[in-house]
Amino acid sequence: MRNTAKFTTAALAAGALTLGLTACGSGNAATDTSGPLIVAASPAPHAEILNYVKDNLAKKAGLDLQVQEFTDYVTPNTATQDGSVGANYFQNQPYLDDFNKKNGTDIVPVVTVHLEPLGLYSNKVKSLDALKSGATVAVPNDTVNEARALKLLAANGLITLKDGADNSATPADIAKNPKNLKFKELEAAQTPRSLNDVDAAVVNGNYALAAGLKPADQALVLEKAENNPYGNFLAVKKGNEDDPRVQKLAKLLTSPEVKKFIADKYAGSVVASF
Repeated sequence: MRNTAKFTTAALAAGALTLGLTACGSGNAATDTSGPLIVAASPAPHAEILNYVKDNLAKKAGLDLQVQEFTDYVTPNTATQDGSVGANYFQNQPYLDDFNKKNGTDIVPVVTVHLEPLGLYSNKVKSLDALKSGATVAVPNDTVNEARALKLLAANGLITLKDGADNSATPADIAKNPKNLKFKELEAAQTPRSLNDVDAAVVNGNYALAAGLKPADQALVLEKAENNPYGNFLAVKKGNEDDPRVQKLAKLLTSPEVKKFIADKYAGSVVASF
């Protein structure tokens, strides 16, 4: 199931990449520093933050910014690697490390902007205690986010992970499961859609927002922001860190104006990391 879901993601990503290349045109977005900076991003909150910068800050800074949205976690990196886009904004360090290792890419972070706390949601219960024995919990099936989801459950006493469980942990790494929870591994984007079919689901912050969920109010539990390694950052192919367009965007993304925008718009569901 895990491998099948990954294959499906890759296949969908290939189709999305074709569309992305068409949208970008024939030039190389990463090397033509005289052209616009095209940034691949997840719709929420990444593209929303970028569009705020585009509409309110970029022109004054002399930056021609274009935002290209993707709904998967694969295409933004492959498009950045092949130069279809100049940068991306959607991921955290553990995910990027895993992606680079598995795909032979050399994408690097430029500046960390925000954290989207991962949360456990349910349409059927109002608290962790109300989860019954044998309940089914949906979790993302990509390597890093599945481990992150299991760590969230472990931090809140639902399961205990084996000693040494790391960023590649799966349900096979569960040492104790007192509620005998069952796990349904799904593509991350599908987890909010599963809420009517499972007892609870661990959902990434961007997909929660896109689904109309309010993490700060509706999540049964949320990740803690303090010392959290999953901050989301602007990333580029190695060697493009000093692109003046990238440097301008990095400065704008960590400006007081963006910090206020994040606080006002997301009310704790997304937290600035600077």
